[in-house]
Amino acid sequence: MEPEQIPQLIAEIALADPRVRREDRKERRAQALMWAGILAEVPYDFAVTAAHQHYAKSTWPILPADIATRWAATVRDRMRHDVDPAPPVDPDNEQAYRHALAARRRAVATGQQPPVEHKMLTSGPAAASVERRLAELGAYMPPSVRDALAVAQPEARRTPYLGLTVPCPHCRAAAGQRCTIPASGRRMPHAHPSRVTAATEAAA
Repeated sequence: MEPEQIPQLIAEIALADPRVRREDRKERRAQALMWAGILAEVPYDFAVTAAHQHYAKSTWPILPADIATRWAATVRDRMRHDVDPAPPVDPDNEQAYRHALAARRRAVATGQQPPVEHKMLTSGPAAASVERRLAELGAYMPPSVRDALAVAQPEARRTPYLGLTVPCPHCRAAAGQRCTIPASGRRMPHAHPSRVTAATEAAA
């Protein structure tokens, strides 16, 4: 904000709160100089908006520090969301590169340019097939292999259910609850081997 804008800002705020404006001429001049120093980096429009927000919630006279604090928080939030991409300038030209980088950061900080945020990875058309594959990989034994063994070893059919009689020492699933994959929390169709072993020993 330019120093000559400060008297106008104080006058506009005084319309809502006459206490802000000094009556003595010398005090008004000293007040304007102080506000100008504190709000040097704050855009005029932002200062007006900050004053509106302040008096919408408080009956206390606004201080220049209140406006400056709001502005600093806004700048931090904008820069926190910005990935600070490299400018389209030859990096070998150090002066031009640094100038372009500083200009863009200044534009983001002042709201003249939106921050470039990290893009989230989203699932594509293959999401359903991937989920099915992950469900299969969640078990130590693929369903096809388990079914084949069950024909030759009928006892294998009881193994997954046997494991549910005790808590799982691997994923900490409670007795009666199916085991989960620690990384994702997804329920597994079968118990962890260590749980089956514990259940077998308990039943012996």
